[in-house]
Amino acid sequence: MGISSKLAEVRKAIAECEKEAERAPGSVTLIAVSKTFDADVIRKALVAGQRIFGENKVQEAKGKWPELRDEFDGVELHLIGPLQSNKAKDAVALFDVIHSVDRKKIARAIRVEMEKQSRQVDLFVQINTGSEPQKAGVVPEEADDFIGFCKVELGLNIRGLMCIPPTDANPKAHFKLLRKIAKRNDIKELSMGMSSDYSEAIKQGATFVRVGSAIFGHRKKPVSSL
Repeated sequence: MGISSKLAEVRKAIAECEKEAERAPGSVTLIAVSKTFDADVIRKALVAGQRIFGENKVQEAKGKWPELRDEFDGVELHLIGPLQSNKAKDAVALFDVIHSVDRKKIARAIRVEMEKQSRQVDLFVQINTGSEPQKAGVVPEEADDFIGFCKVELGLNIRGLMCIPPTDANPKAHFKLLRKIAKRNDIKELSMGMSSDYSEAIKQGATFVRVGSAIFGHRKKPVSSL
């Protein structure tokens, strides 16, 4: 099955999940996660009409997306992987949405670069719902303070929250926790759910789902030069 067919299947499944959850059609936005795939593969999804994509690494995205954006109008690029402060300049220049704001240093660097470049980027705070030491994200007990810091002290518009549940956990509880944190902080958008669990994420209120392997297949190993 080709990428166009897989993409159509995922879109159909999302629509069915919306209906089952009694949510409005089109209330969930599909982010096609194209990390590690080259431009020729991504182009097939673009030809099939997909315009919203997610990448994990700034440098990898820089090597693919300027050319693709010259070819296709209306592309929206989301950074869904960890961001280092020394990459903030490139991230703000390249991406339309950053899902991985999780440290004061990163938040400050993004604000500085948005002012320098006169460019607004939509921001999501990443919550480490499982409090996993090896994983990026703000731990839940510090989420309110960090969101307040971003909003009040830095004047950032935090559009949403993002999480990646532990691989060995039932994702439902993590999606519920993210929704709870968002509600008490008056945040409307939730980026949660991947190929294996986006149906549950939609039931729990996801507004963005990040789907890669169900569209593009198994991932390649990252190119070492990137």
